[in-house]
Amino acid sequence: MPLQPYADDRAALEAGTTTCAALVEAFLREIQARNGTLNAFVRVDAEGARARAALLDDDLAAGRPLPPLGGMVVAVKDNICIEGQPVTCASRILDGFTSQYDATVIERLQAAGAIFIGHTNCDEFGMGSSNENSYYGPVQHPQHPDYVPGGSSGGSAAAVAAGLCHVALGSDTGGSVRQPAAFCGVVGLKPTYGRVSRSGLVAYASSFDCIGTLARSVADAAAVLQEIAGVDAADATSAPVAVPDYRAALGGSAEGLRIGVPQAFLGTGLDPAIRAMVEAQAERLRAAGATLVDVDLPHAQYGIATYYILATAEASSNLARYDGIRYGYRADLQPEAARAEASLLDRLYTQTRSEGFGDEVKRRILLGTYVLSAGYYEAYYARAQRVRTLIRRDFEAAFAQADLLLTPATPTPPFRQGTHTADPLAMYLNDLYTVTANLAGIPGLVVPLGAHPEPPHLPVGLQLLAAPFAEATLLRAGEVVMKPAPPPVQV
Repeated sequence: MPLQPYADDRAALEAGTTTCAALVEAFLREIQARNGTLNAFVRVDAEGARARAALLDDDLAAGRPLPPLGGMVVAVKDNICIEGQPVTCASRILDGFTSQYDATVIERLQAAGAIFIGHTNCDEFGMGSSNENSYYGPVQHPQHPDYVPGGSSGGSAAAVAAGLCHVALGSDTGGSVRQPAAFCGVVGLKPTYGRVSRSGLVAYASSFDCIGTLARSVADAAAVLQEIAGVDAADATSAPVAVPDYRAALGGSAEGLRIGVPQAFLGTGLDPAIRAMVEAQAERLRAAGATLVDVDLPHAQYGIATYYILATAEASSNLARYDGIRYGYRADLQPEAARAEASLLDRLYTQTRSEGFGDEVKRRILLGTYVLSAGYYEAYYARAQRVRTLIRRDFEAAFAQADLLLTPATPTPPFRQGTHTADPLAMYLNDLYTVTANLAGIPGLVVPLGAHPEPPHLPVGLQLLAAPFAEATLLRAGEVVMKPAPPPVQV
């Protein structure tokens, strides 16, 4: 199936040259052909997608106008609830659990005419940067089977890149939409914290989590944000901030934009070829009328340490609810072992959580419990909260000078599967350029920058960051970056 954005298929629907049913069947064929290798989907709802497409086609046949996202085929990360569907966060601990309600984003997208085609694979509970930490097995890179697609929303990114859906929902706690978008060569949008309701998103770290979008075009990402943004009574952290017309922001130019280039993101640890590609794009924007500004983010160097203290602390609290008592996986205690234990309940908790969680999730629970424990709280957690405030203030100062910040999305191109699984610190460093946006609560957009010059020539992404609730500016600039470079002038 051609890798074309939803806008093209929508035009065909409005012209009567295709149907929603035909689009769904085309995507289902691609999933059948490729998912056995990619492992991007953990569940496909073919029956539900066909039924939804039929209803939309009936409306079209009756002369009713196509809804804003009518016929858009959407994949959903396996940590976002759809009523009556399993949601497992790619974890054994939620095996057999079925959602009792729709996430707010699901309600809003369905009202806009979207068609849900299935749940996508991810790192367990969103904890990972390679999509190798899944109960369902790793996701392969859509261009090279030996490489990772990024994480934790790797299944969503791979599904979009491989043409298995128009767009996909992901979640971004420390870069989990933007990093796989960069690795797979698609658009990845993380909104401002509070811009999109988190109701129905299974929590990892509640002060960081955001639902974001992976798409083939900036226009498709803008169209989805238009429908899912806005305050929600079911989420007390959603922001009562008016939603602008994101589509109206598109079609502009770089003229007049002040673009900050933080040197803190272009130093040690960055692949030289990626640095050259980022700097070349900055110069291209300058030539298109933007002004480049040097900005300072003095506390960015503490981003990884701060994030992995605070996020693991919140994870240890949020994941305490998975105990084998109320829902999900429950360990099968042997009678002899049960009688030997002083507390059957303690044994059930211990064995259920030991068997139900994967290694990376257990590692983060242990880290989070440690930094919250008596004697260490002030040294780690409280200090990290103060550094988080400093990082947020750095961004406030930067956005007083610039409309946007331009940075690499990742320090390296996609890496081979298994490269970092035995070295957690090396894996965590893949989030070097993304975690600060979550710490500060600001929006970020990743767009494809091109192929890395070294074999196997896998995608590289460019990250744009903006002030809180300035997604319209991000989308405008992202579309400019994705426009083909003009041909050289012939003399």
